[in-house]
Amino acid sequence: MAEERSKEDIVAEYLGQNPQLAQWVETFRTYCESNKQWDARREFILRNMEAFPTVEPGVPSSSLDRLLSLSMVWANHVFLGCSYPQAVMDKIKEMGEGIVVVDAPVHKTTKDGILARGKRSATAEVDADGCVKRAKCGPNELDSRPVGRQKSGPLPQAPAEHQPFFNRLYKAVAWKLVSAGGFGPNLDHFEILRSCAESCKETLTCVFVPLKDIAGLPAGRTQKEGHVCEIRCQTVYMGTGYGRDESAAKAMASKEALKVFQGRKVTVKICRRRYKGKDVEDLMLLDEQPRSQGFPPALSYPFQDEQLEDGSS
Repeated sequence: MAEERSKEDIVAEYLGQNPQLAQWVETFRTYCESNKQWDARREFILRNMEAFPTVEPGVPSSSLDRLLSLSMVWANHVFLGCSYPQAVMDKIKEMGEGIVVVDAPVHKTTKDGILARGKRSATAEVDADGCVKRAKCGPNELDSRPVGRQKSGPLPQAPAEHQPFFNRLYKAVAWKLVSAGGFGPNLDHFEILRSCAESCKETLTCVFVPLKDIAGLPAGRTQKEGHVCEIRCQTVYMGTGYGRDESAAKAMASKEALKVFQGRKVTVKICRRRYKGKDVEDLMLLDEQPRSQGFPPALSYPFQDEQLEDGSS
């Protein structure tokens, strides 16, 4: 304990001698981090700054983005038991050498964690970009994945249950965009969204449907080629996009989803929208901007609905 206290004193003294650095580093603390977690991750950042010579306090850069990402990966591994590809694990182990976390939590093995979570639905597959792809769930095919024993959409308390996660995601997206120089058309919008979701220990769900299979398009729409993509996270709808192929549709849906994060906050709400020709209640991520038009129709529906199950029209 004396050794650890000595290290804390060293870090505090160093930051006291560099007040501008201390103020800058504090901007990377997420609201959900305890003092213990943040002290450890802060030490990780400070110890490894020299390994990223292009990192300058107050200056966004790809090197800073990488350092912060690695610090979050290391903290997730130490405090939450998350595991990553072996090359990444070797890297963060090397970078975290010498950092002592007193009373660090003991986690179950990866195998135990997988067994506890159960098997993933057979209709889901993980694509090369790291999102769960539900290509088999089309507009006329109900996603049969049960959520408890629900029969009529999301539970009333669902928004409050999901809000803490999206508050964390909002913070992650905010600093990611700052590091990238702000929101713009030349960003890899999906990569930003994916990496931020994974830093919060979640995975995006992408549903793709050929445009020609979507009913109820505006009468003046003659374009029938291409795909539409819908992005969700934790069953909450985030954005829809159209493109000539699945990749382009996913990029556009990601861009639309990121637009929601441009306001002062994001809010999970239960809203009415169309699915399979019916009005259903769906969980949606919204900003504070007023909407002059309705929401795009749902391509998937992660809740069981009694009327839909009965097949009534």
